Formats: sequence, structure tokens, C-alpha cells
Amino acid sequence: MDADLTALAEAHGVATWYEDWHRERREVAAESVIGVLGLLGVDATSPAAIAEELAAIRTAKERHLLPGTVIVRQGGTRPLTGTIHLEDGSLVEAAGALPADLPLGWHRLVTGDQDVALVVVPTELPEPPDTWGWMLQLYALHSAASWGVGDLGDLRAFVEGGRGAGLVLLNPLHAITPTLPVPPSPYSPSSRRFANPVYLRVADTSAYRRADPPLREQIDALRPAPAADGLIDYTAAWQAKRAALRLLWPLAGEVDLDADPGLTAFATFCALAEVHGPNWREWPAELRRPDSPAVLAARGGDQVAFHVWLQRLLDEQLDAANRAARDAGMPVGIVHDLAVGIDPNGADGWLLQDVLAAGVHTGAPPDAFNQLGQDWGLAAWRPDRLIETGYAAYRDMLQRIFRRAGGLRVDHVAGLWRLWWVPPGLGAAEGTYVSYDPEAMLGILALEAHRAGAVVIGEDLGTVQPLVTRTLERMNMLGSAVLWFTRDYRNDPTEQYLPAAEYPRNALATISTHDLPTAAGFLVGEQIRVRAGLGQLTGTLEEEHDHADKDRAKLLFRLTEEGLITPETPAEEIIVAMHRFLARTPCRFVTASLYDVLGELRQPNLPGTSDEYPNWRIPLTAGLEEILADPRLDRIAEVLSARKGAAG
Repeated sequence: MDADLTALAEAHGVATWYEDWHRERREVAAESVIGVLGLLGVDATSPAAIAEELAAIRTAKERHLLPGTVIVRQGGTRPLTGTIHLEDGSLVEAAGALPADLPLGWHRLVTGDQDVALVVVPTELPEPPDTWGWMLQLYALHSAASWGVGDLGDLRAFVEGGRGAGLVLLNPLHAITPTLPVPPSPYSPSSRRFANPVYLRVADTSAYRRADPPLREQIDALRPAPAADGLIDYTAAWQAKRAALRLLWPLAGEVDLDADPGLTAFATFCALAEVHGPNWREWPAELRRPDSPAVLAARGGDQVAFHVWLQRLLDEQLDAANRAARDAGMPVGIVHDLAVGIDPNGADGWLLQDVLAAGVHTGAPPDAFNQLGQDWGLAAWRPDRLIETGYAAYRDMLQRIFRRAGGLRVDHVAGLWRLWWVPPGLGAAEGTYVSYDPEAMLGILALEAHRAGAVVIGEDLGTVQPLVTRTLERMNMLGSAVLWFTRDYRNDPTEQYLPAAEYPRNALATISTHDLPTAAGFLVGEQIRVRAGLGQLTGTLEEEHDHADKDRAKLLFRLTEEGLITPETPAEEIIVAMHRFLARTPCRFVTASLYDVLGELRQPNLPGTSDEYPNWRIPLTAGLEEILADPRLDRIAEVLSARKGAAG
């Protein structure tokens, strides 16, 4: 690649090469680099343009300008002179260097003709407790009181019957665009800053409690019948709940649209989407900017207030679930899941368009499982715009989530260091990595978690740089240890399962994830049966069965070596043994999925499929009332609560 193009790319954090899953160097095509630079507002389409961009970089360096945001670890300093405006309103002078005793928080530094954000972040979080808990796909619950999809009332009831667990880890509860049909995936949200109203329990609202009997009867009659195919029908559930909530809306009381401008802006998007459709790029031109006169004129009225009210109801019901967790003595409580990105056509794509890279899709480079790479279709932060704006949008997102969370699992946590960007018009394999400032991304995450008293878990599975896991450990943020993946890859060509004692201390240990076979499914090769039926196998059926048989034999060998099973152990007891195995690990957190505990065969999501498999639409076989009375919950709770040092 041309040396000047390489220099320009490096200056903007755009990779010109990367290590693949074999740890081999892969060069990035110049076309991809030029395309990604263009998304960052950098013209690299000609030698003259590249020379001009490089000259601008040199000029900025010669002027010794500060970036728009300065990050300092607590107790640290750096050579700077100016006036510091602390977030409490007081002033501190920096004469040659920042004081080492600056408090944690969001401050401003005025130096010369610059006014920049100064963020003092923790060096680490407090050590998380040793505890255990449940992994819960909330939508998959169903009870006598819920309407076709697990809701926040079900969550509260489950927490109250948690058997002494220290935490409950949920799927993302991020907001949808409230139009039809409702997309099922929780990992392609409209907004990560607000919550999904499909999880509301209508009967738990104060408006329902105030309603007279005829109105309650009318609302109760809206409850949808179970879907004929036995799957979760999000569209039917939302249609019914929306109709019920509209009936209750006259009883809602006054809604203050000025109390939270960010929420009102989101509600304005929802109201406009109901009229003009879910994709804001297809709206009338005068509505495509959230600060346009036409949009500002629309930031009021009944429908905007209605959507503000829905989010207030969600806050109330999430607060009730969190109180239940505290009352149950959970040392961590409810842990939310942060999706790696957003639907670019949704609310945050519209509201935050100035800090997002227009047209980019995030994804992943080719690997052993996806040889064509992955295009997730999600929007990405522009790192330069985050810096220029003092990370305001990132801060707002984290603060809103931590208001209602005892912890946060960060999906694809390596994305805080770098993300795979796919430019418009190119395939997933033709992207490249764009770097972020991990001191800022991790530091701000730590700051907001610290202020909320919350724990952080990073999903660091797959092809992840060792630096990611080391930094998580240094900051007392947990990584992830999944039984199916925790092998001796480097020293053992047969990739045997690691002994329990060799698991990492700084991790959340689980048997599986939502993207992998359940415990029962793994033991019978359910994933092969399903993929074969869908034509998704990469080899022959015999080859796939042979590979699965060998992998299963490796796991059974490990469990046998640990003295947990014998050749005569039945499948249900093998699943218990898997949990006993995790209980022996030194991992700080161990969680059990209801899919594994209850012997469910079908996994929630089958990567590489969309409509071919009912992703995110598979309910648990038993209802919540049956689950809470199931002795298998007691059995696993006893196994996990007996682990050394476990709290709860």
C-alpha cells in the first residue's frame, strides 16, 4: 500500500493490516482503507488529497492543540496549564501540570483559546463479589399474568423466587421502534438508551389499578391468544399492549415533557415513526434532522407525551424488580446486557447521527466459523466525533442504563478498542478495523459503573487481542469463560477441555450462550440436526456427527477426570455435573441458564440464520409458575451456592 495512504490511515486509527484467527497477517485493500477514511470525513481519493490531509495533521501538531477530550486516571497527572472547572462548580488552577488529587468526574479545562472536556476516571473498580446467579432470556418466560412474552412482572417474580442467587443476567431490554412488525432480535435495537415497552406488564401500572371494573375487563380482553406455532409473536404482544395502554392513557396524569429533554427527543422519534415509518432516512426531508424546525414543532402533543409515559412506566417496573433483588439480598442484582450497536435506521441513528459514521456497518472479519466475514448491519460511533463532543452521547447511554442496573454485560467488549467497519458497497470481508481510545471508552465505563455501584462483565470470546482480557482484569471488570470454548488451544492440538482449576479467576463462567447449543442439545447433537435440516452444514452429515461425537467425548472425559460422572451417568445428571464443574472453577461469577437447567433442546439463536430458524422467538417449555416449583432449580441452586466463597 502507498506509504502516504498508510500514514494517513494510521493517523486516523484505520488499520491497513490485521491478524486473522490464525494469528497471520492480512493486508487490507486500499479501496477499503479509502472507503473507511471517507466515512471519517477524510479525503484519500487522490495523492493530492492525501497530501493535503497529511499537511493538516502536521499543522495541528505544530499548534500543540489538545483533543476535544482529555482523559486522566484518578491520582494521575499530565503537563497542562489552565483553569479546571470542576463539575461541582468550583475552580482549580493547573500551573504546568494537572493536580494529582482531582476528583472523579466530568470537568472542563480552559487553556489558551481551548475549552475541552476533562474526565477523571477510576484506575479500577472494586473487586466484584464471589457469587452465582441465573441467565435469563426474559422474553422466553411466560406466566398466567403475562401477555405472550415474558415481562417485567415475570422478572420480579423470578427474582423473588431466585433461591439465594446473587445476580440475574438478562438479554438486552433496549428500545424498539414502536411500529409493526416488531423485530425479534434484542441485539439490533432502535435505542440503547431506553427500554422496550413490550416488556411492560399492563396490570402493574398505576393507571390500571385506578381503572374502573368495566375498563379493566375491556383491557383484560385484549390479552393475545397463544400463537398457533407455539412461538413468541412480538407483534401481536405489542399490538395488544399498545391498545391496552392507549385505553389507560387518559388515567396517566400529567406528563412533564421538559423534565428529560433526551427522553422527549426519543418520544418524538417514536411519534414520528408511527406516522412516517420506522426508517427515518425515508421520512420527509424536513424531518430527517432532530434539530430541524419541523421536528422542534413536533416535540409536543399527545403522542409524544404517551411515549414519554411508557418509558416512565418501564422505569417504575424496572425499579420494582431491582427492589425485589435488593430485598432478596442479592449482592449484585439485575445485570443488563449492552448490545454492540444500534439499527442505523432507528431512534439513536436519527438522534445521534452527528456522532455516528453515516453508512458504515459493523461486523467481524472472516474466521473459522464465518469464512465470508460478518456484517451485523449496526451503526458505529465515529471516534473523532466522540472526542470532539466530550463523549456526551456515550456518557448519556451509560448513565441511563446504570440507573436501573446492578451490573452491565458488554457484548463484544473488544469493540471498545476497535470495531470492524464495512464501508457501503463492500462485502463483510472487505472491511477493516477502526480504533477507539480504550483509555476513554473503558475509563468512562468504569466511571459510570463506579458511581452506580455496579459490576461490569465483558464478552471477550472469539478472536480477541490478549490486551483486552488483561485490561479487563486490571480494572476488575470480568471476562467470559464458556464451557464449550474453554480449551487448551495453544498447547494441545486436540483442544481438550481445561480442568476446572485452570479457569480464569476474573470471569463469568457459563455452560453456553444464547448463540450456542444448550447443555441438553449438545449431548444429543441437536445443533447438527437443526443445521442439517436447514442446509447449513459446512461439511457432510457424517463429518459433522463425527466431529460432534469427538467433542462430546472430550467433555465427558473432562467430567470423568474431575470425578463428576461415570459411564453410566444419565444425561440429566451429566447436566448437573456440568454445573458442578463450573462451581469448582475459581471464576468470580458462575451463572446457570434456564435453558440448561430445564433440559431445553433448542438454543435461543442460531447464528447465520434469519427467518430459517425462529431466533429469539422460542419460549421456555414450562410456564413461570412451573419453573419456580421445579426441583431442578433447587438442585442447581444448591450446587452453585455451595461453591467456595459464593455469596448469596
